[in-house]
This record gives sequence, structure tokens and C-alpha cells, in this order.
Amino acid sequence: MSKIAIITGSTRPGRVNIDVANWVLERAQERNDAQYELVDIADFNFPVLDEAMPAGYGQYANEHTKAWAAKIAEFDGFIFVTGEYNHSVPAALTNALSYLSAEWNNKAAGIVSYGSAMGVRAAEHLRGILSELQIAHVQKTGLLSIFTDFEYPNFKPSEQGISSVDAMLEQLVVWTKAMSTIRESANV
Repeated sequence: MSKIAIITGSTRPGRVNIDVANWVLERAQERNDAQYELVDIADFNFPVLDEAMPAGYGQYANEHTKAWAAKIAEFDGFIFVTGEYNHSVPAALTNALSYLSAEWNNKAAGIVSYGSAMGVRAAEHLRGILSELQIAHVQKTGLLSIFTDFEYPNFKPSEQGISSVDAMLEQLVVWTKAMSTIRESANV
């Protein structure tokens, strides 16, 4: 069975990101078509990228990077939960993604975004980053609005928000399984 990480996108104190990520985990676990696990980037206490060698070399020097690499290598796919900060991806998520390279390659990802414009600009910026990391991102996106899916700071997903996450999950499971054949043929 495929193993999919739900990765938080914020480390900010008082963040709603963890509430959204926990809800996505609960929603996904109702499906029985993959194993899902929450991975909170806050647990890794990343400084701003502090590896001397580019991630593509896989020569990680720091313990936090080695722990992050081991954790990400466990998964076949990912769901990135991102708010929209300044029309883009939160710096904490970009930083966490930049630490690694091969551990991300040839895996599938879905995105759940939220914000005043449902986080669409953050999702689009994240797609560019994921493409560079050779992560195949699905077209469907979980879209949540701070106006209809939150009684800020409380998260209360609307039917439209729920439907968008469900559609993303449908695509992601299929793509995650498909990408396993890509990884197998790349390792031959």
C-alpha cells in the first residue's frame, strides 16, 4: 500500500496550518486506499538552509537534514498544506523543500491551499518548486477560503472545500501508484 505524507507548510506560532493538516489527515484516513501520516516541518527545527553542499549531491552534513531525508524517503507521495503568505509559499515550506533532492524525485504530490484567494498563488508557486524537485503534482487542488472555510482562527471546511480536497485525493492516490513504476524503472 502506498504511503503518503501530509506535510505542513508553516511553523508560525498560532498557525491554522496544523489544524488544516490534521483535518486533511482525518479526511484521507477515511479512504482506506493508502497509508497517511502527518509530517510537521516544525518538528525538524530547520534553520535557514545551512548545508554547504547543494542538495543534489546528497552529502548531508547536519543531523536535522539527515533526519529530514530519512523521513521523506519513507514516502511514495505527498500532500503539501500551504497557506498563502505575500502571494506565495510560506518561507518555512520553501526552506524545508530546499534541503533535499533525491528523496523527493519521482513521487506524486497534491496540494491543499488556503487564503483570501484560496491560496491559489501559493499553490501555483509551489508547483514550480515541485517540478524542479521532480515531483509529479496532480492537477486537482484542495482549495480553502479564509472567508468560507474558517471562522478565523477556527477551521470549518465548507462543502466546496471538502469536495476540492476529495477530488485531489482521488487523483493523488492514482498518481502515487503510477509513480512507483517510474521509480522502479529508474532503479533498474
